[in-house]
Amino acid sequence: MRRGTYFADPRGPARFKIGDRVRMRNIHPASHTRLPRFVRGHIGTVERQSGCHIFPDALVAEGREVGEWLYTVTFDNRDLWGPDADPTVTVSVEAFEPYMEPAA
Repeated sequence: MRRGTYFADPRGPARFKIGDRVRMRNIHPASHTRLPRFVRGHIGTVERQSGCHIFPDALVAEGREVGEWLYTVTFDNRDLWGPDADPTVTVSVEAFEPYMEPAA
């Protein structure tokens, strides 16, 4: 068996680069999203840029194959789970560009 590719042509240049601080949008769509609730509204750091891929939210909600940039964003464990969380742990998520905005 061979898995198909999910790479897609970008609609424009990547908005974020490695090291950028980003805030995850606090969204609650009625349809599918791959943005975990526990990171919504939190600030993280772009650790990796993984190219442009088909955005699953648009595919499910609208039936369109839209290309969006995909990033690995890392969060401090205490920022997500509070001051009693292990300070040596970080949490990373894969996040599409529409889920993110520059951190103020």
